[in-house]
Amino acid sequence: MVDMSTITRPLKLSVVTETWPPEINGVALTLHRLVEELRTFGHPIQVVRLRQPHETQVRRPETPSADLLLRGVPIPRYPGLQMGLPALRVLGKTWRAARPDLIHIATEGPLGWAAVRIARKLKIPVTSDFRTRFEQYSTHYGFGLLMQPIERYLKRFHNRTAITFVPTAELRDELDSKGYQRLEVLGRGIDTVRFSPDHRRESLRGRWGVNQDEVVILCVGRLAPEKNLSLLIRGYDRLRAEGLPVRLVLVGYGPMYDELRRNRTDIILTGPQTGIDLSEHYASADIFGFASLSETYGNVIPEAMASGLAVVAFDRGAARELLVDRETGLLAHSDTPQAFLSGLGELSRDAQLRKRLGEGARRRSLDLGWPAIAAQFEMIVRQILEAAPSNTVINDSRD
Repeated sequence: MVDMSTITRPLKLSVVTETWPPEINGVALTLHRLVEELRTFGHPIQVVRLRQPHETQVRRPETPSADLLLRGVPIPRYPGLQMGLPALRVLGKTWRAARPDLIHIATEGPLGWAAVRIARKLKIPVTSDFRTRFEQYSTHYGFGLLMQPIERYLKRFHNRTAITFVPTAELRDELDSKGYQRLEVLGRGIDTVRFSPDHRRESLRGRWGVNQDEVVILCVGRLAPEKNLSLLIRGYDRLRAEGLPVRLVLVGYGPMYDELRRNRTDIILTGPQTGIDLSEHYASADIFGFASLSETYGNVIPEAMASGLAVVAFDRGAARELLVDRETGLLAHSDTPQAFLSGLGELSRDAQLRKRLGEGARRRSLDLGWPAIAAQFEMIVRQILEAAPSNTVINDSRD
């Protein structure tokens, strides 16, 4: 018989993550927004996360829904980010004292792995997110030989959970073909008030040193090799060589920042931006150029769309899900660099096309929203709880 209380009562959830604001990345920001939305629904959410530099000590939870802060260690060759430690004892003690209905794991590091182990041991349902292509990142940082071991680890990790949430149908189909099980598409929402053409500021363009007739190409994200920035910069250089009045603005920080600052004084580097400053940076540009091929989603795509920018991107992730070619953006339908470069050039030359696509992108963004995403997540969690205990532990003789 179904326990009817699981259908209506608040959900006691524990969310495990190795990244969290004020860290600036898609995982941290979208997970934080999902948690906040679920809390507005009345669900007590405990966040198990890493202590950050401004937090002076590790903190144990004072109430079941208070954050549990744990120690982390820096990720090699990826400054500014940490990975957790396998805190088996602390997690076991915490969840025995205040048992959650379900544990959701957003990152697959040592802390996430420990959380899976303890959840299974305590017979607490557990779900996971597939948010980052760590197996692809290995090729950009000199660890290409680790790609296959990382892929095996990720598949084993996620197949031990009741559901793995993925952001797009494209990624679901790819992972399914590789043997991942129990995949569920859960998209990303967008705040269309925070990201809006209303935030355009000519004063900001003035601080960039941009003339009124210059076209600003913007990219937001980590300045890192896996973002394929070299292709975007090549396109920018080609347009400048043709005499087109374009400027490139890069918002963010990462391994490439110092080299670009030394060698490319023509490129406007703003560093990381947050809040209203980020909103104004988006809206004050003209084109959003996104050359990355390594995204599971790419949260910057809907942010740029909501800001009214004409977007050019490869036919992957959020771009594939949200953009209609030549209606709400330009899609490079193959992974060849020339397809992206052609789209960037076309937008740079055609002001009417930029205007039409930007307006179409803004209209499309108004259909997206975080409350609907959180409601879908809640519905799936309740279905898992209704099916417990049969789905609580996934059979695996290796445990």
